[in-house]
Amino acid sequence: MNRAVALDLLRTYVKNENLVKHCLASEAVLRALAARLNADADLWGLAGLLHDIDAELTTGDPGRHTLEAERILKENGLPPGLIEAVKMHNEAAHGGLRRSDPFHRALAAGETITGLITATALVYPDRKLLSVKTSSVVKRMKDKRFAATVDRSIILECEVLGLNLEEFTELALGAMQAAAPELGL
Repeated sequence: MNRAVALDLLRTYVKNENLVKHCLASEAVLRALAARLNADADLWGLAGLLHDIDAELTTGDPGRHTLEAERILKENGLPPGLIEAVKMHNEAAHGGLRRSDPFHRALAAGETITGLITATALVYPDRKLLSVKTSSVVKRMKDKRFAATVDRSIILECEVLGLNLEEFTELALGAMQAAAPELGL
């Protein structure tokens, strides 16, 4: 499936523009992670783009989120590895299964850090990603009251991928800054 078809599929199921932008940000981060880790950037990018395709269908219920995504992605012929990564970015729906594959960990950490980076941009006077510095995101990572719903332990899965927090943040921020026009930030 190419990106244009995947984006149309996402928009079939996701109407909230902020959620679409989150998926676009996740796509950018996953493509950058794939390049860094010598993985398939197109495959990882599609996973980032489609990972929350069922979020509105499951209304954010962590016990159901990604179960509908699995069905949708299978029906649309997406590769099993991508489907598995999408499923495992939300371990809560899968009866004790844990992320073990680098692709699973990259998707979980990559999509999660987008929330922290976006929240950081939104407290800047100009509300622009281009103004955000890696050090600002890392500093806010340590303040658990800031963007309190962002699960820092998932972001720290970057370390299992061989990236420390600063390297991961720099990579993710750079990817999102490159996509800033599409993200509206």
